[in-house]
Formats: sequence, structure tokens, C-alpha cells
Amino acid sequence: MRDLLDLDNYPLDGPDSPEWRALVERCRADLARDGMFNLPGFMRPAIAQSAAQALAPKFATESFRHERAHNIYFLKSLPDLPDDHPALAQFLTSNDTLCQDQMPGTPMAQLYDWPPFAQFLAATMQKSALHPMSDPLAGVNVMSYREGQALNWHFDRSEFTTTLLLQAPTKGGEFVYRTDLRSDEDPNFDGVATLLRGQDPQVRRLTLAPGTLNVFRGKNTPHRVADVGGETPRVIAVFSFFEQPDVCFSDEERIGFYGRAR
Repeated sequence: MRDLLDLDNYPLDGPDSPEWRALVERCRADLARDGMFNLPGFMRPAIAQSAAQALAPKFATESFRHERAHNIYFLKSLPDLPDDHPALAQFLTSNDTLCQDQMPGTPMAQLYDWPPFAQFLAATMQKSALHPMSDPLAGVNVMSYREGQALNWHFDRSEFTTTLLLQAPTKGGEFVYRTDLRSDEDPNFDGVATLLRGQDPQVRRLTLAPGTLNVFRGKNTPHRVADVGGETPRVIAVFSFFEQPDVCFSDEERIGFYGRAR
């Protein structure tokens, strides 16, 4: 894995070392303070860029265009809100997706199947263990955002999201977020409405470089990807791990996410 990853600065291959423990503690501190941690150059930038370029023909011919109108909750309605509440404002998300079965042997697939990666992530998230999915499509996905495409405002269903930027766009594509807008006890619908009106002063924008690993606690922190512009798309890998082994999506979920069940 040393050809793919900077294991000198990020020693995932030495879980018993003081350097590994120091990295985990640093990542835990960043998660507690910011709701995320970033490891720039985690995958060697030249490897990340080459992986994105190698997938370009597949994006042109094999990818699934995932496009939908939705609100920030990805729900049709909420029992506590009238349908015209500003927190339920609709907007459009659009991206092109490649699935795990379309990228065997790629650096992203090798990383996903490398046990020290899951072990490190579990330690940073203070989980006893994390497991890759058994799903043939869903474990690692790569998504492309071309000009005019974006991932719009949403809360994550999972506690953590793990991504790796492979290619930065010509312009736009920043990661936009607002830390801890709601809590498990307080949905803060008025605060959500303020955010969606563009009036929340605590919104932050983050520009990532190719090769950066980002782990983000998005359950209560709304976020989006800004609109992409120019000829070069934003290309990002998304890794899915679970505390239970052998997790699979249903056929209905696969069709919704990927346009196919198999």
C-alpha cells in the first residue's frame, strides 16, 4: 500500500506504534472540535488523479445519473411540520455514479479491502470495529460532478461519512457545511430554515485537494457540495463501513441509488 498511500505521515500499517496512536488521537480531537477530520495527501495525489482519469471512460458510458429533487431530510414530509414550512424547501441533486463492481483492482478498491483502513477508521470514531459491506455494488462508490451538477443540502442518515477526493473541478465544488445545526433532542427547524435562506453566519466552506481523506460526522451537520463549473469534473470516492458484518442493501435501495439491483 505504500505505493498508493503516504504511510510515513499516516502510519495505518502500524497500529501498535506510538505514531499510529498519536494520529488517532489527533483525528478524534478534530472530530470533537469540527465534526470532521482531513488527511491531506493520504492517497498520493498522482495516484488519485490517475485513478480519476482511468475511470473517465466508464463515467462516459457506464455510470448511473442519480438526479432527484429533495428536501434536506430526504423525506417526503415530517409529522411535525406543515408541507409549506421553509425547512422543507426543495432543491436538485445530480451526480454520476460508478459502483464497486465497476472498479475492481483500482486504488479505491484496494484501500477499501485493506483491513488496517477499517481498523483505523474504527479507532478514530471510537467504535469497537468496522466492517466493509458484502454488497457487490455499494461498499465503495465513485461519484462525478460535472458542470452544473451538485450534491445539495442534506443531513446524513449514517453517523459518519468517509470520502477521498480523487480530482478537483475546474471551479466550484467546495464542501459547504454548518456544524451541529441540530441535535438528537432538538431538530431546530427554524435554524434549518435560516440556513436554507442563506442567512446562517456559521456556514463554512472547505476546499479539498486530491488525495485528501475526509471523515465527517454529518448526521446533525447539514452539508452540500457547491455547484461545479468548467471542463474538469469533481470526482470523489465514498467508502461505506458498518459496525455489523455482511451488510447489504435491498434490491429496492440498489435500484434507487444505482439504477440496477445486480
